[in-house]
Amino acid sequence: MILPIVGYGDPVLRKECEDITPDYPQLNELINDMFETMNNAYGVGLAAPQVSLPIRLFVIDTAPFGEDEDLSEEERNFLSKFKKVFINARILEEEGKEWAFNEGCLSIPGVREDVYRKPDITIEYFDENFNKHTDKYTGFAARVIQHEYDHIEGILFTDKLSSLKKKLNGKRLQNIMEGKVFPDYKMKFINKKGR
Repeated sequence: MILPIVGYGDPVLRKECEDITPDYPQLNELINDMFETMNNAYGVGLAAPQVSLPIRLFVIDTAPFGEDEDLSEEERNFLSKFKKVFINARILEEEGKEWAFNEGCLSIPGVREDVYRKPDITIEYFDENFNKHTDKYTGFAARVIQHEYDHIEGILFTDKLSSLKKKLNGKRLQNIMEGKVFPDYKMKFINKKGR
């Protein structure tokens, strides 16, 4: 089932999310719905707060990056198959020299800006079967994980922009809060007036 994605300004996007247990109600169904919602919106990641749930869960499928000719063949091959569920994740380490990449967010349609992140991470998490993992990721996989991880910490990519970039995007962000944007996927807006 395709779920509505909450737009910028919704308080759930600012919550530090809670851990869940293996008996979380209808967890497998939720995970499937999140993948379906993300794919419907042509995203590469989706966090539970983006579908109104303040829990530490996000899903990633970087297959679209597998077609990016600017990446090495090795990275394209890896990204084309990188599909994962992260539950109760904790980033243990971020390393390396920060690099910029133009990021967007399904909750913030129409806004894209360069965001600086470190290239290498170590993350501890549970998969959909509640098996525990500690893995290292690099490059685009690490970046997508960091972006989604920020969501479960109540952080948005726009928080990482300079004050000038925030000001330049102010009207766009206001329009999102008021539902004056029309992405080609289902959204829920905090201050939408009427119908």
